[in-house]
Amino acid sequence: MSNKVLYVFYNDDDILMDAVKKTRAAHHHIEEVYTPFPVHGLDKALGLAPTRLAICAFLYGLVGLSVATSMMYYIMIADWPQDIGGKPSFSYYQNMPAFVPVMFEMTVFFAAHLMVITFYMRSKLWPFKQAENPDVRTTDDHFLMEVPVHGDEASLVSFFEGTGAVEVKVIEKH
Repeated sequence: MSNKVLYVFYNDDDILMDAVKKTRAAHHHIEEVYTPFPVHGLDKALGLAPTRLAICAFLYGLVGLSVATSMMYYIMIADWPQDIGGKPSFSYYQNMPAFVPVMFEMTVFFAAHLMVITFYMRSKLWPFKQAENPDVRTTDDHFLMEVPVHGDEASLVSFFEGTGAVEVKVIEKH
């Protein structure tokens, strides 16, 4: 089994988008695309499924709201009730307007922090992880499309040269 891949370099994002569409139309599998900046519409051109991170954010916000509500009930009603500004602490719902800012802030806090952790875990970005950038030019001004080689290598190279690539490399990947 061959572990060869093509590193196809482009120097313009519009040419890259056209090349991705042509590559998918020719039924070649695109392993990864490295870009120096976000390219609008590239995820749709690659056929990637929509992210479910928004669902996680909503659930994390609910966790934050629950923690805030239970924390304020325990602190301000059950454990240490106080008469602050003439508002007796007999029940939670009577003091709810005073608790709304805290509930909002805890919802945002939990959603934001847990989303960062989820993003890093989902992206496998652990502390001290080595960078997976295949070529340093992709952080500056070049775009790289990584395509596995299946079948005739020469025909794949000529296909990608016809898509406007500035350079095509055949790499043995480990």
